[in-house]
Amino acid sequence: MRKLRVAFTTLGCRMNQFETSAIEEKFESRGYEITDFKDKADVYVINTCTVTNDADRSSRKVIRQAKRRNPEAVVVATGCYAQVSPEELSSMEEIDIVIGNSHKDAVLEIVENYINERKEEKVFIDNIFRINDFRSFQISTFYEGSRPILKVQEGCNSFCTFCIIPFARGKVRSARIKDIVNQAKILVDKGYKEIVLTGTQLSQFGYDHKEGYLYDLLRELIKIDGLKRVRLSSMGINEIDGKLLGLITDEEKIAPHFHLSLQSGDDRVLEDMRRGYTVKEYSDIVNEIVKRRPDTAIGTDIITGFPTETEEAFNNTVKLVEELPFSYIHVFTYSQRKGTKAEKFGDRIKPEEKKRRTRVLIEISEKKNYKFRNRYLNKNLEVLVISDKGEYKVGLTGNYIHIKFKTGKKINDIATVKLTDIGLKREDNTGVETNSLT
Repeated sequence: MRKLRVAFTTLGCRMNQFETSAIEEKFESRGYEITDFKDKADVYVINTCTVTNDADRSSRKVIRQAKRRNPEAVVVATGCYAQVSPEELSSMEEIDIVIGNSHKDAVLEIVENYINERKEEKVFIDNIFRINDFRSFQISTFYEGSRPILKVQEGCNSFCTFCIIPFARGKVRSARIKDIVNQAKILVDKGYKEIVLTGTQLSQFGYDHKEGYLYDLLRELIKIDGLKRVRLSSMGINEIDGKLLGLITDEEKIAPHFHLSLQSGDDRVLEDMRRGYTVKEYSDIVNEIVKRRPDTAIGTDIITGFPTETEEAFNNTVKLVEELPFSYIHVFTYSQRKGTKAEKFGDRIKPEEKKRRTRVLIEISEKKNYKFRNRYLNKNLEVLVISDKGEYKVGLTGNYIHIKFKTGKKINDIATVKLTDIGLKREDNTGVETNSLT
């Protein structure tokens, strides 16, 4: 009997990438043939994103592409868009099954029941806020090149007024520290030297079970022999207390690369966004980190065109961004999300003005990124070899500079290289330019 072919694609964040990989492993272990999403398959699984209206549109576009490739295929939409807008997706004639994040760990079983019994039930979703347990998906399954990602936390308790994600991911649920440490040890035993910790809001780790917070988790991970780097995904400054700040700036095993979302450089807008901090409080944290650990790369997110962002408020953001020691900035243009508290403000800023403000900040980001990399020109840097690129290897520094160089080293080796060319001024799609080294 022919093996059924299943194809996957992922939109959005690392969490989605991680979870797609875990679902893929389940299908593969059951005997399915994994194929490229561009190929003809019997089952297509689309892990959707809903962080912006553009993400919704992209998800729908990919769903239609799948059905065109094989009109007889079972097309499955899962992920955040499926969780918050199941009726919208289920109305699409191209979709056979809608599976919310609440049922993401059961995608394989739901698909097989559909194939074997062709039940009429199409939508599988529960209230995400009723889920209290952390569903790990075997937390060591996703590898980004040579850097395994451990999903250690899910959900967010902040409820910023512009953000739909808590409604897609639910409240904070965290893995147990002992389970994370055990998984990390397995990865180190396999030869991996860097581990990336990820979550919806990583700095809220432990807010549910309270057996320990991010500080306590990091204290245990840095004890692991052979583990050279722990890299942290995005954190909120509200959760960075004195203990955590001291640890991430003093401990060499923790990569000096922190993504701390700002969103606006104006206090009134921050209040309307319900961010829970002031411009001064944010600036004090960033400046203190860089003061204690000068090589640190600080990345951030900023939203342009929030409904209450006046021209003066935007200028305040520009001024702050130019002053703070960012190494890169991810700039997002505001889009109104149904069901968020910001919806009541309306969408006041004209689209062309939103685009202008976005361009201004992107230009500042490019200059800052170039300036940051330029600091390391003609310096010897320690890199982890993470991938091949033709005759070159690509290495990654602790502070997130990608370096291309020739070497006899293998992937997962540590190398010391001299940076002799910092490349172009424009950013790549991760916010950090891949550099050249000869």
